[in-house]
Amino acid sequence: MDSTSQVDCVERLKVLADETRLAVLELLMNSPMRVGEMNAILGLEQSLLSHHLQVLRTSKFVVRERDGKAFLYRLAPDVEVATTKALNLGCCVLSFK
Repeated sequence: MDSTSQVDCVERLKVLADETRLAVLELLMNSPMRVGEMNAILGLEQSLLSHHLQVLRTSKFVVRERDGKAFLYRLAPDVEVATTKALNLGCCVLSFK
């Protein structure tokens, strides 16, 4: 792995060092969801969940699309689901067990 790839990997892992962001990714591994659906499961203030979703969008882990008056969030196309409980980040595999 070259130094640029290492830096990219380190930055991506820093984003995932937060348990809320990990929980969001784990939810989205199963299917796309709206903020309200995620909030019902995670039990967070909507502003806090929106902040974490913005960080995940900026880091290219998730994408959103308009769904009526709401947004539907899904894993970004570049985020590969390795198994039903793991994401392949390119530099490593993140397992949710």
